Amino acid sequence: MTVKSIPTRDQVPENLTWDLTSIFKDNTAFNVELESVKKSVQQIGKLSGTLANSADDLLKVVEAVLNLNRRYEKIYVYSHLNNDVDTSNNEAQERMEQVEALGTKLSEATAWFDPEIINLGKAKIAEYVAEQNQLEEYNRLFAMILKDEGHVLSIEAEKLLSGASNIFNAPEKIFSMMDSADFVFPEVKDDEGKTVRLSNGIYSLLLQSTNQETRREAFQKFYTVFEQFKHTLAATLSSEVAVNNYQAQVHHFASAREQAMHENEIPVSVFDTLVKTVNDNLDLLHRYVALRKKVLQLDEMHMYDMYVPLAKEPDVKYTFDASKKIMLDALQVMGPDYINHVQEELDNRWVDVVENKGKRTGAYSSGVYDTNPYILLNWQDNMDNLYTLIHETGHSMHSYYSSHNQPYQYGDYSIFVAEIASTTNENILTDYLLANTDDKEMKKYILSQYLEGFKGTIFRQTQFAEFENWIHEQGQAGKSLTADVMSKKYKEINERYYGNEIISDPEIAIEWSRIPHFYYDFYVYQYATGFGAATTLAEKISSGNQSSIDAYLNYLKSGSSDTPINIMKRAGVDMTNSKYLEDAFAKFSQRMDELEALI
Repeated sequence: MTVKSIPTRDQVPENLTWDLTSIFKDNTAFNVELESVKKSVQQIGKLSGTLANSADDLLKVVEAVLNLNRRYEKIYVYSHLNNDVDTSNNEAQERMEQVEALGTKLSEATAWFDPEIINLGKAKIAEYVAEQNQLEEYNRLFAMILKDEGHVLSIEAEKLLSGASNIFNAPEKIFSMMDSADFVFPEVKDDEGKTVRLSNGIYSLLLQSTNQETRREAFQKFYTVFEQFKHTLAATLSSEVAVNNYQAQVHHFASAREQAMHENEIPVSVFDTLVKTVNDNLDLLHRYVALRKKVLQLDEMHMYDMYVPLAKEPDVKYTFDASKKIMLDALQVMGPDYINHVQEELDNRWVDVVENKGKRTGAYSSGVYDTNPYILLNWQDNMDNLYTLIHETGHSMHSYYSSHNQPYQYGDYSIFVAEIASTTNENILTDYLLANTDDKEMKKYILSQYLEGFKGTIFRQTQFAEFENWIHEQGQAGKSLTADVMSKKYKEINERYYGNEIISDPEIAIEWSRIPHFYYDFYVYQYATGFGAATTLAEKISSGNQSSIDAYLNYLKSGSSDTPINIMKRAGVDMTNSKYLEDAFAKFSQRMDELEALI
């Protein structure tokens, strides 16, 4: 077997790298703008206390603050993209560190802006807008800031809370340090009988082994570490809960969940609808577990059997060039305008394709209002990377349409709607691949991957969301959150979700202790709502209904010009209603039928 060497950055063909000259011609031009932004940051504080003087002063302050943020974002993107393609480049590291330090200073220098807008008040702002019609284009911006009226403390109090941010962030930092640096995992045997030391990555791979004994040993030994540190991990997570509940209390919210959702303008009912609808459809997850047990021919199904692929990945090579063509063919349903912009992405070096020494791992789409939406990949010739390409392209097209159809202040979009565009593209690709192959093994693999993605996103993330909400309710009520208390509740939820066809092994009770997303403050539910919405939207788009396609493109163009809920309603999904989730469960059931028939 020939081991492929990883090239250095200068060995990568230029056409497979980003062209960042559209941001700054070179590092010299970047440095000039960096110094200019530094001077502007030093000056911006002089505007504090002036926006209430007159309508013209309000306009002057808003334009100055937005313009400075806009300029900073551009130097930030340039520095972080240059750094990510070669993290061993000292000059790129230094630029990135300078920009990050400047970002902290910018936040401090403009911390007065939102509180002063709130202090000015809705009535006075309306009066100023009537006097100065140029302020009308900022009405939505004012509304987004004014929504926090009644939840913002005095400027002095907010500064105190801001100054304690490192203390408030301590639980997440402690968990992250333990998880990435301090835990020493046991050794186990892999499928070939070789001794390997467990890590988070190797554990995930071993759970996909076709040998149940390999899976069992990896699972049991992996959790011995979390069992050993369960009391510390419980103290860390309960401290995170205490921080969130405290922040909610002092900012006059009924709960930490309400505060987190308020920030994204999402009604709490969206969360409740998700949890209820998922629980109402747990029979589908039970059916999926039973199908797994049957396909894997197991007498007993355990939690460590939930990640074995139900179908073998076909021996097909997906080169980057071949994958580009497949993606363009699959997305034809979006219409010529969308395709033209995807082609623009591919023709103008918005994608950094191959792995090189020092390059950041994984994949992402990144850009701001005045830059292209760049995609980072570490390409491998397999189907997973084809899905990654179309996923990140979904993000990039969302950013492109938003920035080209909205003014700067509305050119970004809420995290609540961000994953919908990328996951819709994935669903469209699944529809396309299934419709364009007669290969039974290929269809089995595509369907099994879809079902696994659905299970892992809608069911599992809602399971997490339910537990996260419970621990915050317990903490708010002053009840104990010991390791034993949390483990008992987690196991109870796990047993309800996965049903009687599987044994909820004792180790799964402590799974809560290893989930980093429990430190992200009510983030996980959005994975489930986003996947559900994307399933519904992709179904409409793949049917070729032009009005549905137009509505979807309008969603991409909307940025933050309205609330996320209103934007999605116009796209064709009412996320305050359970129908979009019911439609997604119907699709899950249909595709389970198809896989069962093939098997």
